[in-house]
Amino acid sequence: MAGKPEPTMEEILASIRRIIAEDDGERVRAPDAEPGIDEDDEPLDETGARFEAEPSAVLELSEAAQSAVSEAVQAKASESFSALSSLRLRGDGAGPETLEDLVREMLQPMLKSWLDANLPEIVEQMVAREIARITRK
Repeated sequence: MAGKPEPTMEEILASIRRIIAEDDGERVRAPDAEPGIDEDDEPLDETGARFEAEPSAVLELSEAAQSAVSEAVQAKASESFSALSSLRLRGDGAGPETLEDLVREMLQPMLKSWLDANLPEIVEQMVAREIARITRK
């Protein structure tokens, strides 16, 4: 098939861009931009009058906000957070500094006991398999 040479990547991309541009032009024209909003403009209510906040709706800094939870729940949460912060990792070099270090430190005794219990049997099985493989040759 010595017909036309295959188009280059640039030609293919240009064709795709041209098709997309044609499709976008046929769809919907972008709406005209809204006029700029001045920073001095204040919000208007439904009647077109300026909106003024009611003085009673504004919380003064001197007023105490009503709590969403009871004092007992606040005390329990505070106690829990205190316990959590006491468990925080130390950064003074006395203990693990990262989560990875902490996990490694906790897993070492478990790994040692597992290896002590299972490694001899694993090694025996592997040696027996290797001896059997060598003797068959």
